[in-house]
Amino acid sequence: MIDHVFYLDFDQQRGLQEQLRESLVSAILGGGFPPDEPLPSCRKLSQQLSISRNTVALVYESLLDNGYLVSRPRSGYYLHADYCGGDASNAWPSFSRHRPVGYSDTCDAERAPDWAGRLKMLPSLKHGVLRPGDWSGFSYPFIYGQPIRDLFPLERWREVSRNTLRSERDQGWLCDRFDRDDQMLIEQLRTRVLPKRGIWASSDEILLTLGSQNALYLLATLLMTHGVKVAIENPGFRDALSIFELQGAHVHKQDIDAQGLVVDARLDDCDYLYVTPGHQVPTGIAMSAARRTRLLQHIRQHDQILIEDDYDAELNLDHHPQPALKASDSSGRVIYLSSLSKAFSPGLRLGYMVADAELISELRALRRLMYRHPPLNNQRMLAEFLAQGHYDAHLRRFREEHGRRRAFMQDAVSRCLSSCQHLGSDSSSAFWLKAPAGVDTQKLAWAAAQKSILIESGAQFFFKPAPPGNFMRLGFHAIDADKIRLGIEQLAGVLEGV
Repeated sequence: MIDHVFYLDFDQQRGLQEQLRESLVSAILGGGFPPDEPLPSCRKLSQQLSISRNTVALVYESLLDNGYLVSRPRSGYYLHADYCGGDASNAWPSFSRHRPVGYSDTCDAERAPDWAGRLKMLPSLKHGVLRPGDWSGFSYPFIYGQPIRDLFPLERWREVSRNTLRSERDQGWLCDRFDRDDQMLIEQLRTRVLPKRGIWASSDEILLTLGSQNALYLLATLLMTHGVKVAIENPGFRDALSIFELQGAHVHKQDIDAQGLVVDARLDDCDYLYVTPGHQVPTGIAMSAARRTRLLQHIRQHDQILIEDDYDAELNLDHHPQPALKASDSSGRVIYLSSLSKAFSPGLRLGYMVADAELISELRALRRLMYRHPPLNNQRMLAEFLAQGHYDAHLRRFREEHGRRRAFMQDAVSRCLSSCQHLGSDSSSAFWLKAPAGVDTQKLAWAAAQKSILIESGAQFFFKPAPPGNFMRLGFHAIDADKIRLGIEQLAGVLEGV
């Protein structure tokens, strides 16, 4: 039994103590130890797992301190009474797959709830960008939205974490703030981040979110319902379409051209307009100054609200980047969304929203009903990271590497995929390519995957019954820089064969 329970395939990226403790706790909670017998001795368990006795002893001591085990002199470690027999099963959920004696499949079927009849919506039908879960295992992952892992400032982040956790420091992040955010982070965003995009806001006009997509969900829940009409770009951000539709809104899909969203009479009766003007999703097109002016005039003329998603604000490397539309908003008609995900850490899931204080107040109340506030420890760590200048230093390195990789991509695409037309800005985080007529990039993506090359077919970004099939998006942050050229060369070989 012990050999079966404690066969561990140790992960070299994690500590031995951490992994052993995790396995022991799982066995204790799952009823893997008899209550009247001692656990394996330190010597025996260390021999079975080929690890030091000290490692086992330290883990046993930590479980003793936490109340999982008791120590009996000259006998060994035993389960604490709370985890013995019936008491353990009452106190903790059982993960056993065994059914109670007498339980039948017929009984199971009769008692199973009819979830299909109870569901009021089917979010599972609203798919996002399709990519395999094991994308990191591909040799050439040309996908968008993942970080340049080698650039994450792990030591600086650890330093900030250690400082934040010191006992003499303010431990306010341990408390429930109900609906309040970390004021230090709000101040850093207000004075150091937003001004880079030309935005000056007061603290009551800023709300922290779990990323821009969470901000969209909050806005849709509060502002959209049946009878509300919202315009989005086509092609565009599919998750935004799904979020708006789930709230019952009528979604109008508006075309884009080389200057961004087309502003014409088709937008006149819309209540809200959702745009990605910095780098349009998925094309990377930067909205022109003339189109921005026309768009702002249009929303004032027709009493509309503009939702500006500046999702990669920190990565705009254009020679003369346009400020955010919010910077030119004198009437409070622009709601601004952004995050630090693209240049820092998508997994951190911290974004922010800027809007009139009246709207932010209601959004804050709605957020409280959903999850109160984003985790305060992450908020404070990010605030310290910004205040210490670590983020700006990281951003300089990231932009340099971003530009270097983009140049590699540009060279490789120009040489090897010359039959494809490159659209979009020269500084966006992905290449939007139009392949020759007749090329099906969905078939190309499948064939490329067989060569361990991962690309994104463009058809999934178009909101029409028969989308064009010859577009594709290639990201370059998730792939190693020295593999970009070879990956594009191999993709060109696959393209010739489809």
